[in-house]
Amino acid sequence: MHSHLSFENPPALPHEVVVETMERALRDRSAEGEAAGVLVGTALNDDDAGFIEHWCVQVGTRAVSGSPLLGLAGLCLGHAARRFGRLGDEALALAESLSARAQADPTDVDGRALDGYDDVRSFLHLW
Repeated sequence: MHSHLSFENPPALPHEVVVETMERALRDRSAEGEAAGVLVGTALNDDDAGFIEHWCVQVGTRAVSGSPLLGLAGLCLGHAARRFGRLGDEALALAESLSARAQADPTDVDGRALDGYDDVRSFLHLW
């Protein structure tokens, strides 16, 4: 008997839940798993581009080296660039920085930051 696994992207949650979850994960690494799903759901499904950027920047600048949230913040900036066709200067600089860090040391920032920056460059025509 075969079971069929399916994956569904996490939903966008109310902003107050996102803020609380992200702040908790930035204080306590044991909450990073929950925060990852919340950040992805926000990047893929929330309609507030500024809110998405803000939390990607918060996570990407405040998470500690080696945190999986760093690469994920870069990836989610790529999602935002694809969805909205723009990023602010701070978010754009962060996507580039996280990508460079991932390329230099994948134990610092994982490779999802490279994928995110590729999306940023592609969707914002930065080639």
